[in-house]
Amino acid sequence: MTIGDHLQSFHGLPVHPFPAPGEKQVLPEPEGSAWRIAADVYDAEEEWTAAFARFLDAVDTSRVRALIVGAWGEAYNSDSAPVVEALLAARDRLPALRALFLGDMVMEESEISWIQQTDVTPLFAGFPELEEFGVRGGSELRFPAVRHTGLRRLTMEAGGLPAEVVRGVGASDLPALEHLDLWLGTPDYGGDSEVTDLEPLLSGARLPRLRHLALRNSEMQDAVAAALASAPVVARLETLDLSMGVLTDEGAAALLGGQPLTHLKRLDLHHHYITEPVLDRIRQTLEPAGVELDLDRGDAEEDTDGDGTVWRYVAVGE
Repeated sequence: MTIGDHLQSFHGLPVHPFPAPGEKQVLPEPEGSAWRIAADVYDAEEEWTAAFARFLDAVDTSRVRALIVGAWGEAYNSDSAPVVEALLAARDRLPALRALFLGDMVMEESEISWIQQTDVTPLFAGFPELEEFGVRGGSELRFPAVRHTGLRRLTMEAGGLPAEVVRGVGASDLPALEHLDLWLGTPDYGGDSEVTDLEPLLSGARLPRLRHLALRNSEMQDAVAAALASAPVVARLETLDLSMGVLTDEGAAALLGGQPLTHLKRLDLHHHYITEPVLDRIRQTLEPAGVELDLDRGDAEEDTDGDGTVWRYVAVGE
């Protein structure tokens, strides 16, 4: 898997790219689209903050519900701090904002592990009515513990999510959160968390409304699966997503041998390294209960070097 396409929909709305300077376009109703604002990586005619200023002048932003921040120039050389500052400076002009995605870039603009982020938590204080937040890129990303009573959906996409960020999410008080999606990644790209860092999330104590949990794209997927086998949060989930990682027979067997999963509506394990006999066990256990399964192996291919060492890979690294 690569980050090959920009978001096409966000917060239940179609994405509308805000036009470049001089580009004539009939603009849609402000509340009917998720507005994507980006600077051209290959043409430095306009900085992101200037494009955002044009957006504020051209659109009735009091009615805008969703914003997507695309490339802010060479994101592998400059972080998102000026973007966060510009958004906070405009918060009084965005009273209806309910959804924000920071870093919607495809690989031609920046590899995911190269995207330079910053501390994104001031956005939660600045937009207390925010219901959905997403961020792409783990480099320099910071997320100290926050309290936010309105957030329902949190997504963090990374080739490697720093342990400090994982711990920050786990220590946060998010009583309305229903959907949590963390791409844990690999140590090669900064994903240095351990299963113990996930314990506050697996207990579910601060997440009473959580119904969808994705802990995916992980090099330690077997250990994550084993921890979930007895995690209290699982009993209240509708969907569980362990896709995109290095999940083998060991992790799958641990998951099957733990608490029942027959209450789930969906179990997503796509991009895995599970053998067919164990896949059959998963099907035989969960399909009769009506659990929707995604067991597509996808492009999960093993490499073996000269000394017999087997190498397995997450779906999204660099």
